Amino acid sequence: NFCPFEEGQSAFFQWSHNNISADFKNRRIEMNHKMKVISKFFQFAPILLLVLVSACAPAATPTAEPATEVAPVPQDNVVNVYNWSDYMDESILADFEEKFGVTVNYTEYGGMDDLIDVLEAGPVDYDLVVPADYAVEYLRNESMFGAPDRANMPNFGNIAPTFINPYFDPGNRYCIPYQWGTTGIGYNIQATGKEILGWGDVFDLAVEGRVRLSLLADPRESLGAVLLFLGYSPNTTNPVEINEAAEFLKAHADQIVSYAPDTGSELLAAGELDIAHDYSGDIFQHMENNPDIRYVIPSEGAIIWSDNVCLLANAPHKENAEMFMNYLLDPEVGAALSNYLRYATPNQAALPLINESDRNDPGLYPSEDVLSKLFFLTDVGEATQVYEDAWSEILANHAE
Repeated sequence: NFCPFEEGQSAFFQWSHNNISADFKNRRIEMNHKMKVISKFFQFAPILLLVLVSACAPAATPTAEPATEVAPVPQDNVVNVYNWSDYMDESILADFEEKFGVTVNYTEYGGMDDLIDVLEAGPVDYDLVVPADYAVEYLRNESMFGAPDRANMPNFGNIAPTFINPYFDPGNRYCIPYQWGTTGIGYNIQATGKEILGWGDVFDLAVEGRVRLSLLADPRESLGAVLLFLGYSPNTTNPVEINEAAEFLKAHADQIVSYAPDTGSELLAAGELDIAHDYSGDIFQHMENNPDIRYVIPSEGAIIWSDNVCLLANAPHKENAEMFMNYLLDPEVGAALSNYLRYATPNQAALPLINESDRNDPGLYPSEDVLSKLFFLTDVGEATQVYEDAWSEILANHAE
């Protein structure tokens, strides 16, 4: 069993609800998660709204024939999916369409704020969305989701016990797990001249001027990494600790080439960086073509995340959506998806079908000891403003 926990928290998804704030006072998620992640080569045209058309012919005289209503337009056999950019294998969508005769209208968003803004602006015709763990909790509290019928999802039993009853979706009432991974350190070993074990190695090399370093352009991810390096929780609400992390980044501004908006792995692959703070799957994709690129989960600890496929409350094609969710939980489909994206699968039945090199790679499937040092980002309530203020200072300092 996987078992990452924060001090005093005892299970993979931090089972204790007492440690999670249920009140999102800012009405927005404070960060864009992993904030990414990986190669989606297939995209359909924008979703079309289906309308019921009726027509009435006005009566010319009291004896005129009554108007004849036009029959409702039949509902197309489609499912409307809204997912992260670069986060699906084109062949999986094509195979689903061929097998079930259901067209997948596929639309992408760039980050969690984009998704939340669209859903809150509403109404939408999407059936399924793919939010990060912390966003599921927020959207669930906003009554955005509907409960799929488990009778239409026999493959639900393939979900690993680790992903059953997560803190952000008790009882998996609204969502199924999609992919999971970590945010860590990608590096070119030819540039570093040695294996990197953690942030201590990174900043030592950076101070010496030997490497070009990039961090994620995300306050919770980058501040979270430094907080862990300093020995604090990445979910701290203590302003003193948050500001200490901010001051550390400001002091190392000269060593940080950029705060990359989820493009660090690409810059690393292009040789424009030597070390990139990025999502595991992004780095692993580039490792295929460059044996000098490596990925490590920092020894000080790291952020872990889980993305999820969730049914919207007003999904216009609920049964098709349930069919698609069930399809994603098929062992062969689940394995094909993770083998393509290079993220970890939450599907225990798919695990034997995962490429052996990936299955045995501790960067994708960490050991119990490493898992104990992984942390989910959670709502920090009013401290969100402290993070945002600190981040503004970091970026202003970096621009000087």
